[in-house]
Amino acid sequence: MALTTFLNAKALTTESSTNVVRRMWDRLSSLPGGHLVFSRLVGRMAPYTSTIRANIEELREGYSRVTLTDRHSVRNHLACIHAIALANLAELTGNIAVAYTLPDDARFIVAGIGIDYQKKARGTITGECHCPPINTAAKQEYQVRVLLKDEDGDVVAEGMLRTLVGPKETR
Repeated sequence: MALTTFLNAKALTTESSTNVVRRMWDRLSSLPGGHLVFSRLVGRMAPYTSTIRANIEELREGYSRVTLTDRHSVRNHLACIHAIALANLAELTGNIAVAYTLPDDARFIVAGIGIDYQKKARGTITGECHCPPINTAAKQEYQVRVLLKDEDGDVVAEGMLRTLVGPKETR
C-alpha cells in the first residue's frame, strides 16, 4: 500500500475495516525513517497528540515505547517538561499500544486518565506501556498503565488510562 493511501482521510479513521494502526506500523517500521513517518501519521489521526512531537520507537502486540525530546515548546516555567505534555505522552503511549493490539472489528476511547508525577522531567522522556490483551470487540473497560522514565531510568510519572473498548460502528 502506498504512503498516499495512508494520507487519505478515510484511511486515517478508526472506522476502517482493518486495524489501520497495526497495518501502518507493520509496513512502515522497517523502512528508513518509517518510525518518524508513522509518528507523524498518528499525529494526523489525533491532531492534539502531535503538539508534543513524540516519536513512536517500538510497537507490538500489547507493548509500546514512545520518546519525547525535551525542548522549549514542551517546558514549563521551572525549566522542566510541562505536566500536561507528560500526560499527553502517557496517553499517546497507552493509546498506541491499545490501538495496535485491538482486533480489526474493535475501537476504543479513553474514558479517564490519572497521572502521578514523581519528579521533575528533564531530558528525553520515554513512555512505556504493557497493555492487557484485548481479544474481542465486546464492550469492556481496561486499565492501561504507562510509565514515563528519564534518561537515567528514573520514573518521572506514572499514568493510568481507563480505556473503553467496543465494536466499530457499521455504516
